[in-house]
Amino acid sequence: MKLRTVCAAAAFACVGGWVQAGPVVTGSVDALTLANTIGGVGITISNPTLTYAGAATLPLPSGTFTGGGTTVGFSEGIVLTNGTIGCVPGPNNASGCGLERSFVADNSGVFDRTTLAFDFSSDTGKVFFRYVFGSEEYTQFVDSEFNDAFQLLLNGVNIAQLPGGGGEVSINNVNCGSNSAYYRNNVDTDNGDEDNNNCATLGLDIQYDGLTTILTASADVIAGASNRFEFTIFDRGDSALDSAVFIEKGSFSGEDPNPMPEPGSLLLAAVALAGAGALRRRST
Repeated sequence: MKLRTVCAAAAFACVGGWVQAGPVVTGSVDALTLANTIGGVGITISNPTLTYAGAATLPLPSGTFTGGGTTVGFSEGIVLTNGTIGCVPGPNNASGCGLERSFVADNSGVFDRTTLAFDFSSDTGKVFFRYVFGSEEYTQFVDSEFNDAFQLLLNGVNIAQLPGGGGEVSINNVNCGSNSAYYRNNVDTDNGDEDNNNCATLGLDIQYDGLTTILTASADVIAGASNRFEFTIFDRGDSALDSAVFIEKGSFSGEDPNPMPEPGSLLLAAVALAGAGALRRRST
């Protein structure tokens, strides 16, 4: 059985002298601040709450961040962790960063859980948001009981799913060996890990050993009606080693953040390119 070590309960030994590297995180447990940061066009948010395990004296589990463009994939947003925001900044030089906020599982077998919840309505009858899941559980604990996950419950239904019916966003379902198109490895392949460690490291300036690509969740709702959202990140199996979800600023929106160009726009673009090519040929 592998030893699951946690780097410094207070997390300061994890961050040490490199707190300025990678994403810059500002700790916050203010639910209104967190909800308003991700709120976008066509969405009205109300009644936000943030719940998390452990004493109020522990390091904060959530906050806002900047400077995530080359690591997370988008520059700004919020981060929710099942441990501490101290395990976010890079480089990836801790042997296992995490904060055990609680040592007792709840009735569903989940240990540390952080949840941002709120009511919302959509002017368009649609809702979208963009997110990235990352974890210290990679890659050693793939296909084990330590299967940390992120869920987005829209009126009780988890819409944080991989495209094409690929299943939930979790350690066991997104990794080097499963749904690898949505996985980014951030740990050396020669470090002795045995499980699913068959893809090269990207050397990202962030502490987590693996992250997903940017994923987009979407759903249809009744325009103007009240709905309930719950963003939840949690430990499964035990409370050691951290995982996190990053949600892009302003992307919780009634409009698609990745719209496809209209067919007419594509045609105009093709005509413009063809014209430019003709001009270049004439000038030579």
